[in-house]
Amino acid sequence: MELCGSRGAWQIVPEGVTRIIIEEVAERIEADGYTVGLQSRLMWTFSGPSDLSLFPSGKLLVKTQDKDLAADVARRHLEAWIPG
Repeated sequence: MELCGSRGAWQIVPEGVTRIIIEEVAERIEADGYTVGLQSRLMWTFSGPSDLSLFPSGKLLVKTQDKDLAADVARRHLEAWIPG
């Protein structure tokens, strides 16, 4: 997890993942209480405790200044949302 230049977002890039089935990951994110926004082949967005942008590469952008919240989202992304 690394802070993006704006200091208002965190980037999570899962190691060893080059592509995800975005619809499957989106279902898991929705099940955790997020609402789907934009859906395109380049990115899906979600709103909830923080705003999220999910990319087909598996990268997730977490829009929050709360480091603890971003760390919790990163843990969920790596352990539950991305299939192992």
